[in-house]
Amino acid sequence: MIQIKNFFEELPLNKDCEFFEDILQHKGFKLERIISFGQNTPENEWYDQDQDEWVILLKGSASLVFEDKPVEIVLKPGDHLLIKAHQKHRVSRTDPDQPSFWLAIHFDTV
Repeated sequence: MIQIKNFFEELPLNKDCEFFEDILQHKGFKLERIISFGQNTPENEWYDQDQDEWVILLKGSASLVFEDKPVEIVLKPGDHLLIKAHQKHRVSRTDPDQPSFWLAIHFDTV
């Protein structure tokens, strides 16, 4: 049976924390839905991932900071970027007035 889901529906009840949902996972690959409700990464913490990550912001707004680049990157819907494995980064801001929807693909580098 084919199951149709809507990416922008079925919001989590708890909006006090960011929501991560695996949509599809296979060896060396993960497709993930992320919903932010004004959250950010704590000031002195960095994501340091073992896989490359391609991410697109579909709705809302957000800003990212990379450890090796002092400039904040502001994202609007449709903006996407590739974050290489072990490229330390953090989310410095997400929209506090509406959910921000991200689609992320995590994958092994060949």
